[in-house]
This record gives sequence, structure tokens and C-alpha cells, in this order.
Amino acid sequence: MSSLVVQVHQDSDELAGAVAERLLVRLADAQTERGEASIVLTGGRVAAQIYQCVRDSPARGTVDWSRVDLWWGDERFLPAGDPERNETQARSVLLDALPLDPARVHPMPARGPFEHPGAAADGYAAELAAVGPRFDLVLLGVGEDGHVASIFPGQPATTETRPVAGVREAPKPPPDRITLTFAAINAATEVWLIAAGTEKAGAVGAALAGPGTPDQLPASGVHGVERTVWFLDGASAAEVPPALWSAR
Repeated sequence: MSSLVVQVHQDSDELAGAVAERLLVRLADAQTERGEASIVLTGGRVAAQIYQCVRDSPARGTVDWSRVDLWWGDERFLPAGDPERNETQARSVLLDALPLDPARVHPMPARGPFEHPGAAADGYAAELAAVGPRFDLVLLGVGEDGHVASIFPGQPATTETRPVAGVREAPKPPPDRITLTFAAINAATEVWLIAAGTEKAGAVGAALAGPGTPDQLPASGVHGVERTVWFLDGASAAEVPPALWSAR
């Protein structure tokens, strides 16, 4: 059964630094255990802060980046290089500074080679099946409505049994997206949910309150096989009972 850890930090800067530090340890530990590591990246403002902290960390060299597989949890279905793509953000803030093996970098398909997010999702699912990755870590942001990746409340992706889904008419722009589903996310060894800001407090509090309904509150439906960690700042943790807070 997955263990639950709730880490609360003073602000988003402290939060980003803590996640970056633990991320480096997690990847190094995975490489010690099995010679390689696999991580699923996310996007957003706090994710960019985390990636910058990883890039600037003196401990960055503890990870052999040539033996890290990089995947994405979701993507805006836009042309390659579009500044709104999660891939573009990750490359500009962190990945371009790392000695990665290009064959181990697996961005979600862009609009152009595929014209429909469903077809792009099928393409990514085929890539997952061909590689057969073991996700050591999945990073997820939490939206104000409780969405994770691009699994939004009440949308078909909440009940999709395939590992990757195309999303149409997402409530946040752009409407066309690609996302890993619960089936893929919950197969990861560890899942880390990250939230900062007062506007996230309601969703975070509800997701941690107890058994939820993943179709209406997707954040309540994700967990790692071994560990689920919530990284929060004080504002986003405002509705989380202090009894749930874990010692740092």
C-alpha cells in the first residue's frame, strides 16, 4: 500500500528548493538500485522554479543524466517549439543544460505530425509500450479545480483505461491536449503532487480529506505504488489538517 507524506513549506521558493533537492536524491537512488532512472515531468510556474533549482544545484552532478529517461505527464497539443508547450519550458529552463541522451528524451507529440490529439495520444501510448518504462517518479501540479496532468473533472480522461488519452475541449486553454491517465500515473513507484498559492487550498484540502471521487476531483485519484508525496506551501495547505503534516 502506498505511504502518504505531506510536506508543507513556507513559500513557493522554499518549496521549489525542497522538491529539487529530493528529486536529485530520488534519481540518484534509482540509478544506484538499477543503473538508470525514469521521471515524468510536469509544467507550470512552480515546475519551472523546481527545474531552475535542479539546474543550479551543486548536487546536480550526483545524477548520471545520460542514464535518465524523461517523459511528460501531459502536453498542450501545439506545434513543436511553441512557448506554451511543457516540453519547451522544460528544455529552456533545464534540459538544454544537461548531458542527456537524446534517445532517452520522450516528449509528447506536437501538432503537425499529428492533427488530432487522439491520434497523438495513441502514438505516445505506442512509444510507452515499446520502451516499457518503469516510472521511478511522476511529478504532478494540482489545479484550482483539482485537475492533475490534463485530467479535468468530469471529462472522459477520468475514466480512460488506456495509458494515454487525447483531450478535447479542456476548460483551460488550449482546449486540445494529451495526457497520461490514472492507469499510467498510478503505476509509478512514487507520485509527487505539487501545489502553491491560496487558490489551490480548496482542492488540496478536499483531496486530502479522505476517499474522494476521482471523476470530480482527479487529484484524489492519483497515488504511487510505494509512496505518494504532497509538496505544499503554507497558502495551499491552509485547509489541510495539521495532523496530516509530515515532519521534514
